Amino acid sequence: MDFSVIVIGDEILLGQVTDTNSGFIARTLAPDGWTLKRVLTVGDDPLQIRQAINICMADSRLVITTGGLGPTKDDLTKAVLTERFGGRLERDPAVTENIRRVFSLRGLQLNPLTADQALVPTSCRVIQNRFGTAPVMWFEEAGHVLIAMPGVPFETEGMISGEVGEAVHNHFCADSHTAHHTLLASGITESALASHLEDFELSIEGRGHLAYLPVPGFIRLRLDVTAPTRSEAEAVVEEMAADLRNRLGDYLLYDGDATAEEMVLDILRRRHLTMSTAESCTGGTIAGRITAIPGASEVFSGSVVSYSNDVKRQVLGVSAESLTDYGAVSEAVVRQMAEGACRLLSTDCAVATSGIAGPGGGTDEKPVGTVWMAVCTPSGTESRCMRLPGNRRRVIDRAGTEVLLMLYRALRCD
Repeated sequence: MDFSVIVIGDEILLGQVTDTNSGFIARTLAPDGWTLKRVLTVGDDPLQIRQAINICMADSRLVITTGGLGPTKDDLTKAVLTERFGGRLERDPAVTENIRRVFSLRGLQLNPLTADQALVPTSCRVIQNRFGTAPVMWFEEAGHVLIAMPGVPFETEGMISGEVGEAVHNHFCADSHTAHHTLLASGITESALASHLEDFELSIEGRGHLAYLPVPGFIRLRLDVTAPTRSEAEAVVEEMAADLRNRLGDYLLYDGDATAEEMVLDILRRRHLTMSTAESCTGGTIAGRITAIPGASEVFSGSVVSYSNDVKRQVLGVSAESLTDYGAVSEAVVRQMAEGACRLLSTDCAVATSGIAGPGGGTDEKPVGTVWMAVCTPSGTESRCMRLPGNRRRVIDRAGTEVLLMLYRALRCD
């Protein structure tokens, strides 16, 4: 089933705010077999909003709008929806009570503009927003549904994961269920992998679907199966996943859907090991990614952001000779950084990075994007050099992913 998302707000068009809602909604609804057909981004303009709604309602059974439901005068979505679907704006007592509850919890005083968010079209069904003040509005027309949701990601994510997602399932998908299984592959290009799995795709034709979702460092393979019951869908997808695992062989990186940091934490827990980081060019990004995961403290001890050579030498024990002879961005230095982190923080494993993230600082020998990385494990120390494309943020993020995958592979092979 196809659905469309309409993202509303001048701040999105101006680039002041990045739309994250459409991707989250697509991922959340996918288990019920929904496929995102289009995302339209429009400003706070009644004509643009009306045209976008007409386009999407014409060929999508489900349309979700985000944004334009705030208390200020530039939030015009509610007025457009009332005109489009009919009815009139009336104050909803339940919405009023919800707004008062939210303001009370936040220690704020209710003002008239926010109180007017309780005015909702009589042509809609209201779903209370448990995370904010703007109500979610459900409209139906000739078998099609439009759901108007707030633009604040925290509110949209909370509601689409809960009451709104449940309402969509009950309305559209009660007679079918979709199951998914994700495997991660690496060591092969996407095109070569597609050729390798051609026979597998033919074998599941008409029963399931295999999607290729490449991300930096690996390829995500997602199996989708739809069946009359959830148990039947799960049984079929698990059968297909077992076949796919066998066909992937050494290309199989991880059974499940996970980030590089989640894979590392998983294998550290299973092996009862601890880790630390020694970061130069990544500036603590790797430690931040790890500690953003609940429960990371079970295996993660700490980090040294050794941005200067003095910290590399005085804290991590990198030799002055290595820094002078080879430079900070070198194999010798990064290996000593990883070993120094293990020693200093008393961990079983460590990762280390030192590179030139740009935009300046590169040379012919070491151009921008050059990153040396190392991992230290109970089996020894490994290192590699990569030339990573992109801007500074991309180089830093990719370096963090690659060194974490290095550690995961090293521990998996031990």
